[in-house]
Amino acid sequence: MKPLIAVTRTLVGILFIFSGLVKADDPLGLSYKMQEFFEVWNFHWFDHVTLAFSILMIVFEIVAGVALLLGWRIRLFSWLLLLLIIFFTFLTGYAYLSGKIRECGCFGNCIPLTAGQSFTKDLVLMGFIIFLFTVRDRIKPILPPRISAAFLTAATVFSFLFQWYVLVHLPVVDCLPYKIGANIPDQMKPPPGAIPDSTVITMVYEKAGKRVEFDATHFPADFSDSYHFVSRYDKLVRKGNAEPAIKDFVLTADDGTDTTDAVLDAKGFKLFEFVQNVNDYTATREFSIILTMAKAKNIPLYIITSDYDNVMSRITAIGIAASVIVLKCDATAIKTAARANPTLLLLKRGIILGKWSYADFDHALPGISSLANNPPQ
Repeated sequence: MKPLIAVTRTLVGILFIFSGLVKADDPLGLSYKMQEFFEVWNFHWFDHVTLAFSILMIVFEIVAGVALLLGWRIRLFSWLLLLLIIFFTFLTGYAYLSGKIRECGCFGNCIPLTAGQSFTKDLVLMGFIIFLFTVRDRIKPILPPRISAAFLTAATVFSFLFQWYVLVHLPVVDCLPYKIGANIPDQMKPPPGAIPDSTVITMVYEKAGKRVEFDATHFPADFSDSYHFVSRYDKLVRKGNAEPAIKDFVLTADDGTDTTDAVLDAKGFKLFEFVQNVNDYTATREFSIILTMAKAKNIPLYIITSDYDNVMSRITAIGIAASVIVLKCDATAIKTAARANPTLLLLKRGIILGKWSYADFDHALPGISSLANNPPQ
């Protein structure tokens, strides 16, 4: 029995630490996933606390995993782990059985799992934790209490500091579709070999005050002038797997003109500054230098935002409106592209060559300074 307990405890502890560390690399991603659940449940009032909840949950995952490996206060942590896995299993089970949420974010964006895979994983993990719960009195600490407490304290501090770092400086391991080296136009296409959705054109007619729906292969035998056309739509028959990595990335001018292809296909270098919240936006000294260098090298700088009017007011007030191009974009796409506000991307055509948080704009200066001049437009 002892070897079985030891193996199970080690496996569960490492899994919780690994899961927490993967999510700690992008706590905003978990926060957005929580908001997705709350949106489905119409709990919109929780949206403003999801980041704090995300950070605390990640810290607890890591600390609980370390506590389990050390055997520290196992009676307390066996209860906490059991409650946590019940909570996780409920979420993944709801996502899988309802079909309203495709991915649960269990391992962040780096290891995407479907709702079904996440639910299965949690069911297996629940079995392991229930076993550990039943034998909790047989699990002994492997280190003296003070040393174990020191390890737990260190794990807690590290978990908070690491998440603070990535929130300010962007994820250490970028698994998002807008990472360095990604080709945005290619990421907007379905992956090779993907199976598209299977749909059938469905007609809607009205007869004798009642609506009748049918497709081309099931025309009513008595079809005549007594049927009055109402509408038609594409009815989903089979869901495919042809979803592109980048969705809803559409750049529009103030008049609503779609400029996405024109901007991405333009030759030479370009800079994208993604701005989510204009209240946090300031033209720092580093940004001013970047803008000056970009103008000297004929490199266009686009400010991409979902808050067009407020951004225009801000850049006009600080005197840079004539030096940049402001484009509108969906807020969700911006959140995916830029985990910090603002975030700067350097592109050549549609390929991302560099990516910096506002806190690292000084690191962007050498790279932009070394770029060749764009040819005159």
